[in-house]
Amino acid sequence: MWKKKEQPQQTDPPTIPVVELFPSGEFPEGEIQQYKDDNLWRTTSEEKKELERLEKPIYNSIRQAAEVHRQVRKYVKQNLKPGMLMVDICETLENTVRKLISENGLQAGIAFPTGCSLNWVAAHWTPNSGDKTVLQYDDVMKLDFGTHIDGHIVDCAFTVAFNPMFDPLLEASREATNTGIKEAGIDVRLCDVGAAIQEVMESYEVEINGKNFQIKSVRNLNGHSIGPYQIHAGKSVPIVKGGEQTKMEEGEVYAIETFASTGKGFVREDLECSHYMKNFDIGHIPLRLPRAKQLLATINKNFSTLAFCRRYLDRLGETKYLMALKNLCDSGIIQPYPPLCDIKSSYVSQFEHTILLRPTCKEVISRGDDY
Repeated sequence: MWKKKEQPQQTDPPTIPVVELFPSGEFPEGEIQQYKDDNLWRTTSEEKKELERLEKPIYNSIRQAAEVHRQVRKYVKQNLKPGMLMVDICETLENTVRKLISENGLQAGIAFPTGCSLNWVAAHWTPNSGDKTVLQYDDVMKLDFGTHIDGHIVDCAFTVAFNPMFDPLLEASREATNTGIKEAGIDVRLCDVGAAIQEVMESYEVEINGKNFQIKSVRNLNGHSIGPYQIHAGKSVPIVKGGEQTKMEEGEVYAIETFASTGKGFVREDLECSHYMKNFDIGHIPLRLPRAKQLLATINKNFSTLAFCRRYLDRLGETKYLMALKNLCDSGIIQPYPPLCDIKSSYVSQFEHTILLRPTCKEVISRGDDY
């Protein structure tokens, strides 16, 4: 008797590349949501189904990146506890991504630095080397990380809070994000998605240490369209009403993310910068400093137009690069992305998913059984 070959199982901690867990080379589809009203016909259109057959390899790549995201976040969530060094959390997460995605230059890997912004810091904070910040019981941490296969990016985030007092704050952003996903669709105006998100978000309030807060959508943070090797591909999905009339289009990929705040609901740049990204449309700019040229060569080779952080440069063996990095920023080749902060003592939570506006349906590519 031949025994049917068992599907290989992931280890704990995870070490098996996801590609080995799916020997067929087909990765699981995300959550399917049907289009509604005027777009209902797409579900059964033979022409639209044919268009999807042609896109199959791209869908499969982004599904592989999504499967890695799900497995990594499951492992990280199980092991998070107060008292951990933020830098250890990030390095464990990133090394797990590298293993599971079979990291390979610009073909497969981490899509951008692990955001682990705390409390009133809404986004774009990751520890620089030597940072001794420790995760506390009363912290609200946004874990925002990205995976990619061939530049097809999955951008997905969730919030961790150990203290149940923060539950309504987390629920507000989770439900607002789900509302944004539900409202998104082909020919839908971006402003309508923003209005629906705000309505849900601001129906919540939270009591923190005996004080009541009406929860606000952070009005100057947005979801965004995503392109190959381009995390922000030009369209913004507002999370308040009054946004642009621009419409979503067939074939686009969007990160739908919302930020719930107990503060002003408005962020500004503050704190030490860790995140950087090469300007997507930059042409050749002559550089005088040899060290800046050399650093740019490292960035081009390892990240191209994907975002990176100082820890990633350290890991590649770059040292004493701050002057050269500043030179690249001053010349407009590299853009710094400092942390985005609401007012001190406020708390911000975030949830985010990547969705595909397929010709026949909407696929929430990064959906898991966790959120």
